[in-house]
Amino acid sequence: MFSSSLTSYVYTKPIILIFSQNLCKMIKIGTCGFTRKHFNYFDVLEVQETFYNFLSEERLNKLKELSIRNKVELTIKANQIITHEYNRITYKRFKKIIGDVKNYGYFRPTKEVMQALEITLNEAKFLNSRIIIFQTPPSFAPNNENIKNLKDFFSILDKSFIYGWEPRGEWNQNHEVLLKIFSQIDVIHVVDPFKNKSVDDKQIRYFRLHGLGSSEVNYRYKYTKADLEKLKEYVLSERKELIYVLFNNVYSFDDALSFKRMIEG
Repeated sequence: MFSSSLTSYVYTKPIILIFSQNLCKMIKIGTCGFTRKHFNYFDVLEVQETFYNFLSEERLNKLKELSIRNKVELTIKANQIITHEYNRITYKRFKKIIGDVKNYGYFRPTKEVMQALEITLNEAKFLNSRIIIFQTPPSFAPNNENIKNLKDFFSILDKSFIYGWEPRGEWNQNHEVLLKIFSQIDVIHVVDPFKNKSVDDKQIRYFRLHGLGSSEVNYRYKYTKADLEKLKEYVLSERKELIYVLFNNVYSFDDALSFKRMIEG
């Protein structure tokens, strides 16, 4: 289980400390995806490349060197073979097809999914990443088969990592189902706080912001000052010890930097 004490968590860079509601919150702000310049500004960065491809040794070495030199924590997004069925959109960038694509996705207990999991875990270990995020597509529906595969999958994982699951689609309209599942798996409920609320009881919150609009994602949205003020109020109201806020939109660098400065006051 996750420790309730932050002393067990390894931090790489001075982070934002906020004293609110008689609780000391540690807030880490960054982006999903990044360039070299991001390492100069943020406390945490989420590696998206690990979702689209298996990273080369050269790329892993470069990311690790940047992380250590700049004292930036790296979290990673689990490979899509684990979570997404084969398709012509997200797999368009995939460089190395393994096994039978019919066995991809939805946490199925297949050789291909287990191989992708092993590679993801090895990448996380190499990058000293403590947090691994699994994001499922709207097509991954809350049916009995998917729920069983989900529970079975998370029950076998290496306990030295912290895992987050970001469900999309129908799951977010089934609060009771989510509540029951998160009471049975040792996983953080990852959400966009403008869209949904986390239902788990962990002392860590992990927010991914995908832009505002009528759909679940609107990557071209640029957050206004009023949006960021609302986000600040929400983050400070969370009675959690550690909060990650990662922007995942076209303007993620500018929005994350504006929010970081707003939080720092």
